[in-house]
Order: sequence, then structure tokens, then C-alpha cells
Amino acid sequence: MYQQITLVGNLGRDPELRYTASGVAFTTFSVATSRNWTGQDGQRQEKTVWFSVSVWDRQAEACNQFLTKGQRVLVVGEMEEPYMYTDQEGNSRASLQVRARNVQFLNSRAEREAMGGGHYGDQSAAAMDGSGSDQGPGGEEDIPF
Repeated sequence: MYQQITLVGNLGRDPELRYTASGVAFTTFSVATSRNWTGQDGQRQEKTVWFSVSVWDRQAEACNQFLTKGQRVLVVGEMEEPYMYTDQEGNSRASLQVRARNVQFLNSRAEREAMGGGHYGDQSAAAMDGSGSDQGPGGEEDIPF
């Protein structure tokens, strides 16, 4: 069986780059996806869902170098088992985990520079292909932060 999830959203925080004991790079960041609609009462409604994304190997290093909070990305990957926890008010919550296979940077060069993002030089910003090794553990929308 095969499953795939595709997300388009904004980074909720800057990526965090780390390395496994064997030296494999991995980066984590959160992505907010929002859906807007007009309710039956005519009022604008919005629902935001947050995902925790992990990216591995060379693509992890590229994401860490070029992405910053607020940038729009397209993530293609696999859903992992949700992490269940209890918040400070005692409510049960789930953290939705995605292991990215491919991350595309969707902001234009001008938008990236205005947000303080990295400089791409000759490197393609359109897609950072994650097809390398598979190591590691298994209307206009407003920015939702």
C-alpha cells in the first residue's frame, strides 16, 4: 500500500537542522494550512491545521538554508502516526507528523528577499528533490500567525 499527502501552507517557525548519531542531516519545521469560506450567516470563516514536517539528507540542509518563518511551501510526503498529548488545559491533542519526500519553495525571489530569506544564486528554487536515500525514522489567504 502507498499513501501520499500534499500540503501547501506557510512555515510557522524557522527550520531546525540537526544530525543523527550517524551524521544524517534532518530538519524539522511546522506548516500551517488554512481554508477560508463564507458561512451561512455570511461571516468569513477560517480553519487552520498545523503539521510538523521532517526533511532528511541534502534536502534538509537546503530547507534549513533557504526557508524562514512565513514562507509558502509545497510539501509532498507521507503521514506518520500522530503524536497524542494533553495540553496545559487538559485537552487531548494530536500533532500531525509528515515525513517530506519533496519540498518546493513557492515564494518569489523578491518575496524571499523581503522576508529575509536566503539567496538562491544559480540553484533552482522551484524544487528540492528528496528522492535520495531514505534514512531516518519512520480569495487570498492570510498568514495564520
